[in-house]
Amino acid sequence: MHFDEIFKNNENWIAQKLELNPDYFHDLSKGQSPEFLYIGCSDSRVTAEDLMGLKPGEVFIHRNIANQVIPTDNNVNAVVQYAVEHLKVKHIIICGHYECGGVKAALNPSDMGQLNSWLQTLRDVRRLHKKELEKIQDPQKLFDRLVELNVREQCMNIIKIDHVQKSWYKTGFPQIHGWVFDVRTGKLIDLGLNMEQEFMEVRDIYDLKPLDKK
Repeated sequence: MHFDEIFKNNENWIAQKLELNPDYFHDLSKGQSPEFLYIGCSDSRVTAEDLMGLKPGEVFIHRNIANQVIPTDNNVNAVVQYAVEHLKVKHIIICGHYECGGVKAALNPSDMGQLNSWLQTLRDVRRLHKKELEKIQDPQKLFDRLVELNVREQCMNIIKIDHVQKSWYKTGFPQIHGWVFDVRTGKLIDLGLNMEQEFMEVRDIYDLKPLDKK
């Protein structure tokens, strides 16, 4: 696609929206009240609204390489805080995808310059689940499984965040979900994680509620 075509596409998109609803952009400018925070991969093949069938204003989105939730990343922490405290989202979704380049890089270590520090978290996921992964002989199944385990670990990183825990104790929300998008079939797969149970198992390590009592 030629660069200039993007602006022509934008004009066509505006015309289509106004044809269906003359007040579309007026209504859109009034604000947002999404129930979902979607944290996904930056991969150009994975577009959050499209794969969920949602409209603008229905999902708050953060994307980075391999859908990471890194404790020292101010960007993702700011997104989570805003989504939980101000937008009052009911659900946080960590969505990975099969054929993820970041996960593939973690399976095939090499010096990738600036990416090394970012991929370290992914390599830590591989290390944490080394025994399980070493039993998988099929390279494709190994690749897919690391994608799934990465989603689980990023869900775990979400429940460590203070803004999330405080909201849990006050409202019972947000609920945390781990999904995988299968780029080979187009299907969304719910990994069926029970993050409340997961949190209870590590609560003595990560529960921040005692800090509120001081």
